[in-house]
Amino acid sequence: MPGKEKSGMCALCGREVARLTQHHLIPRTRHSNRRNKKRFSRQEVRQRRIDVCWPCHKTIHAALTEKELEEPYNTAESLRSHPEIAKFIRWVRKQPATAKVRVRRTGNLREQTRRRRRP
Repeated sequence: MPGKEKSGMCALCGREVARLTQHHLIPRTRHSNRRNKKRFSRQEVRQRRIDVCWPCHKTIHAALTEKELEEPYNTAESLRSHPEIAKFIRWVRKQPATAKVRVRRTGNLREQTRRRRRP
């Protein structure tokens, strides 16, 4: 059920939460990339998703660019191994599932964005 929210266990932090979202392991904006078309079937690209809680989903997109998500971080295991995401997961596991968690963009991503905007 794409786009539908459900309850269950987060694939990254392992917490049982009332609201899970689907994270595309290969970002939808990168589906038509030539390299992805060679490496993965169309069906595989669309089906490579994991159910994650909102805080973990926001942290993934705050820490990594779409390009990084496409290549080195396109599995749940590789996402868990990313230093910033691993640190967040260690912290969020201690929080109750009902806690409101605020996620901030990392300075590293802001620097990358600034560099792209400059001519």
